[in-house]
Amino acid sequence: METLSKHTSERSWRADKLSQLGSSIFSEVSEWRLEALQSGRHIIDLSIGSPDLGPSVEIRESLSQEALKEENYTYPGTRGSAEFRGQSAAWMKHRFGVEVDPETELLSLMGSQDGLSHLAQAVCNPGDIAIVPNPGYPIYTGALAIAGVTPWYLPLKEENEFLPDLDDIPEEIWTKATFILLNFPGNPIAVRADLAFFAKLVGLAKKWNVLVVHDLAYSEMGFDGYRPVSVLQVPGAREIAVEFHSFSKSFNMAGCRIGFVAGNADAVGALRELKSNIDFGIFKPIQAAAIYALEQAMACSEEEDGVASLYQQRRDILVASLAEAGWNVPKPEATMFLWARLPEGFRNSSAPWSSRRFARELLLATGVAVIPGDAFGSEGEGYVRIALVQEEAALQEAAQRIGKFIREHASPST
Repeated sequence: METLSKHTSERSWRADKLSQLGSSIFSEVSEWRLEALQSGRHIIDLSIGSPDLGPSVEIRESLSQEALKEENYTYPGTRGSAEFRGQSAAWMKHRFGVEVDPETELLSLMGSQDGLSHLAQAVCNPGDIAIVPNPGYPIYTGALAIAGVTPWYLPLKEENEFLPDLDDIPEEIWTKATFILLNFPGNPIAVRADLAFFAKLVGLAKKWNVLVVHDLAYSEMGFDGYRPVSVLQVPGAREIAVEFHSFSKSFNMAGCRIGFVAGNADAVGALRELKSNIDFGIFKPIQAAAIYALEQAMACSEEEDGVASLYQQRRDILVASLAEAGWNVPKPEATMFLWARLPEGFRNSSAPWSSRRFARELLLATGVAVIPGDAFGSEGEGYVRIALVQEEAALQEAAQRIGKFIREHASPST
């Protein structure tokens, strides 16, 4: 009895794998933010990549009208309505020239993160290997931990313009990997990949029979005339690739939690089979609003670029304001983030600052919240991610505060 009591008193109601989910930095930043608030700081939050605006009035009206219909309060089904899948397939054809079968090659998701977080459980077995970017969005590795899959980290380095060197992946890894996951343009780094890169990726994946997983959450956030491309545009890619799409960033529908995955029928089918045992699908009025959003986008002229112009203008203002403040940050070609190497005076000193120290002390001293790069992987050390999720005046004010912080804290030796 004494042994039993000792065992039960030491039991933890927390799975060990939760410790492998990745950085707790987002919780830490929330604590720093509270500390800054308590000290009287006015917060300008540039940490979380959540749109600060809502969808168009027409999309909201569509959602409201559908929400009033009594028949929409039944279980919607995991696959997504035939109308939603059909419109999503039509949008893929319109936007990328890609044809996917809405019956077998497309699945609705509660946001793209829903699919990304469950995919490894659907297509891998415990002990498998998956290739993921470093730095990369935290759920990429978190999902592997939940599924018992081992990550192999593909470094994204500044000297390679943050594009991965596919030739550096050892044959041993190619032979063992179940899938390779990439994100162009990405989070935290707005890397631009062209069809030549994707063609090489698809060719290697076919050679080694490795599934290509492409996260294209920022497909409608290209700047200066650039429009992100789909891996499925590569001839034959549907045989070896799936791609995740999100309404959160493209249409400011983050709170609606809706997206889809398209591509290889076997992988889509496996994810559908898993999710059919987990959830009952997306509220029908939200699907209807998403259909309307796609219809709106397809009705626009090529000159109209949706949310892209807003974020491009914010990017230009913040980059220019930071340069005036003494911090030269490269202009990203897409997404809602700046990926900024720490200012020189914090890097080249007798005691270089870590990304985490810079982000914490910046927030406590100025009220400006950013995310330290190491939250996205070891290759992120020395950088911070800055989200373009405030109005222009707030971005200019943030840059002024950052400039004052740099002048007061940077090493005078540089």
